[in-house]
Amino acid sequence: MEKDKAIEDLFLAQTRHFDDGDAFMAKLTKRLEAVEIIKQYQERTLHRYRVLMVVAFVVGIISGTVSTIWLLSSPIDEPLFSFSVQANFLIWLAHNSRLFVAAGLSLLMTAGICSIVSNILDIIEMRRSMEENRSWVLM
Repeated sequence: MEKDKAIEDLFLAQTRHFDDGDAFMAKLTKRLEAVEIIKQYQERTLHRYRVLMVVAFVVGIISGTVSTIWLLSSPIDEPLFSFSVQANFLIWLAHNSRLFVAAGLSLLMTAGICSIVSNILDIIEMRRSMEENRSWVLM
């Protein structure tokens, strides 16, 4: 109990001295400019992320379309690749090459979609934290 009273007395004894209003305003202006620079940097970063997400989406659509057209336009009876060795496993792999290529492309597209969704969620979280920080600075 006495420690709490001593700490309270210590805080009450401290007084702030504002001797020079111009120096205070200069420091405040400098800090506000620093905050503005950080805010602009964050906005540029978010804009760059949005542009990169759109580019990744367009490239994904184009590459998925091209690979699907290529896979569907090639003859069904011919394997997509062949080996010069006559091992049973390699012959089986060559005959089922369409299935493996289609599965690989679908896994690649799934990983790309998951990555894009994850990045979009990160951008939303960055925007939310940036707005919270902006409202905190304005208080």
